[in-house]
Amino acid sequence: MLTSLRHYSFLLLLCISFGAYGQAHPPKEPFLKDEWTKDYEPFRIAGNLYYVGSYDLGCYLITTPQGHILINTGVASMGPMLVRHIETLGFKVSDIKVILISQVHYDHVGTMAEMKKLTGARVMVDEKDAKVLADGGASDYLYSGLAPLFEPVTPDKLLRDKDTVKVGNMVVTLLHHPGHTKGSCSFSFTVRDEQNAYKVLIANMPSVIVEKKLKDVHTYPTITADYKRTFASLRSQHFDLWLAAHASQFGLQAKRKPGDAYNPELFRDSKGFLDALAELEKGFKSKQ
Repeated sequence: MLTSLRHYSFLLLLCISFGAYGQAHPPKEPFLKDEWTKDYEPFRIAGNLYYVGSYDLGCYLITTPQGHILINTGVASMGPMLVRHIETLGFKVSDIKVILISQVHYDHVGTMAEMKKLTGARVMVDEKDAKVLADGGASDYLYSGLAPLFEPVTPDKLLRDKDTVKVGNMVVTLLHHPGHTKGSCSFSFTVRDEQNAYKVLIANMPSVIVEKKLKDVHTYPTITADYKRTFASLRSQHFDLWLAAHASQFGLQAKRKPGDAYNPELFRDSKGFLDALAELEKGFKSKQ
């Protein structure tokens, strides 16, 4: 009974905290989509890797006995959902030691500041996205005029291409995949279950979001070269399972239905990965 009361008190304080943030710092989320905030059942993907995001915003928890790694936090209103998902799976939010970021856009870092306060975790970001994270989007090459888009967060550690992040027995490698943002990145690591080991790629799929031609994006002069580098790097990756910063990008809803049994093989889809890359590259070439 005492444990239940403590749990209830924690959730009440959490809701008050997130609610107060939403009132005091209303984020400017100009393109908020229903599927970004729609709930989705959290589930075990493979081994010690879990999906804790929304219907479309990919948030991932990698667990170890020594602490956990959280990748992405979703939009500003997703804090309570994120915490509930993690606890539903049987893990403690307070055990999160590191928070990683696929890209510094508000749909992936909207509740980053509150999650950092709540967990005390170290926020680590690709060095090219660090300034945007620290100024709430004011220096973003595309959305700077709309800032603040999220509560600023001062990163605890800057990462470069192929840097590794270690918690317990987990080693996560950052892959610098710029273009969508200057510091967009993917993550590569291996997880294990009772029978198999799986090399996982959480890909930052390089969609082009500017309306003008890339050569006219003067606030990001290396954008074309960065996209080319990213497409080449992604095509060279070797993995067993792949996921992405958006569930729609790797076809979560088509591959898995709520209530489905544990099945890592659902995400063994190299053809789907290459097909998705090819489609995105068409969009990139149309902007050159």
